[in-house]
Amino acid sequence: MLRPTTLAMILAGGRVDELNALTYYRPKSAVPFGGFGRVIDFALSNLMNSGIEQVAILSQYRSYSLINHIGTGAAWDMIGRYRRISVLPPFLGTEATDWYRGSADAVFKNLDFVEYHRPEEILILSGDHIYKMDYQEMINYHHEKDADLTIAFIKVSREEASRFGVAVINDEDGERGGKIEGYWEKPEEPSSDWVSLTVMCFRPEVLYKALRQNQQEHSFEFGKDIIPMLVEEGYRVYGYKFCGYWGYTRTVEEYWQSNMDLLGEQPAIDMEKWGLRTNLEHRGIRDFQPAHMGQAARISNSLIYNGCVIDGEVTNSIIFPGVIVRKGTVIENSVLFFNNDIGEHCRLNKVVADVNNTYESNVVIGAEPGSTAHKVTVIGWNNRIPLQTRIEEGATVYPNLPQTKWPAIVKYGEVLR
Repeated sequence: MLRPTTLAMILAGGRVDELNALTYYRPKSAVPFGGFGRVIDFALSNLMNSGIEQVAILSQYRSYSLINHIGTGAAWDMIGRYRRISVLPPFLGTEATDWYRGSADAVFKNLDFVEYHRPEEILILSGDHIYKMDYQEMINYHHEKDADLTIAFIKVSREEASRFGVAVINDEDGERGGKIEGYWEKPEEPSSDWVSLTVMCFRPEVLYKALRQNQQEHSFEFGKDIIPMLVEEGYRVYGYKFCGYWGYTRTVEEYWQSNMDLLGEQPAIDMEKWGLRTNLEHRGIRDFQPAHMGQAARISNSLIYNGCVIDGEVTNSIIFPGVIVRKGTVIENSVLFFNNDIGEHCRLNKVVADVNNTYESNVVIGAEPGSTAHKVTVIGWNNRIPLQTRIEEGATVYPNLPQTKWPAIVKYGEVLR
């Protein structure tokens, strides 16, 4: 029998429609981030740095890239007698109910796994947010208050709050937190500006009871169903106040901005100070040769990883391994995933480009260089952009577009499939 400890369950299997082409073949948690890693690396690194050694990842949507990235878990020291990462995809049967129908249903369908570990507390968190947190401090607060459930919250503007789960938290413990007096999932008129980070610490027996009751009522979400039920029924539900950086990254614009927060003299995200780990075996990252900067290269305020060849100009951008920027090409305010090959005299401004794209000469994507682009332009993976193609600001090109479907101009905001 495994020793009792904290069991962490990462909700990592969902696709986000707002990220369109970037999550066409992968869950949001597996989207590349920061020049070499994946979004889920932040949750996994937080767990590692918090000393939490039993981790389960609940995957569902096109989980191959996520499973491949996790590997054995060794990148996060999650391998050993008492340290491990278990990937728990849904059972594929003949009925729709064999798939995870929501966040609560995903945990419910793995209760045998949870109960086997006999955890002292169960930490449930999302795998698709950008932040640094010491979960042990939250767990300590959970035990100090003898809570049935403790949820992490962050303060946002009242205008933004309607996008999230919102709680009214009393002032019992000031800046640390307090008892939750009311909770609403995505209310039209929020009563508070404290919103959920989807980091929840449960007393095990309370979680088991709530999940079984939730199944009987045929609703399957923590935010919509279980949390309001526990608050209304008088359980000891507390809010833990978090005041650090949090990147929600649900939309393309938010994802792009979180990447831009890696840049500058004092970046809002400092991956080294945060102790971020990733799997360098995935896509052979550790085997790339050092980056090469040609004589004509001009680079400013950018992150450029190994395996890149830069003969053009790169400004305010994140460049993943294997990217080639040829002579006369200008890249601004962009995030280019693995193995993009950009031809000569191209112009890219505020672009997020997925893996394995080839750009022939004189391609222009996004706003004109030097101008202020308001919307992100997205290029899905495995595309070959023909000579002199113009893709205007805010357009989206889906993966694997046949050559016969390419127009000379993809207009502002257009979606090309």
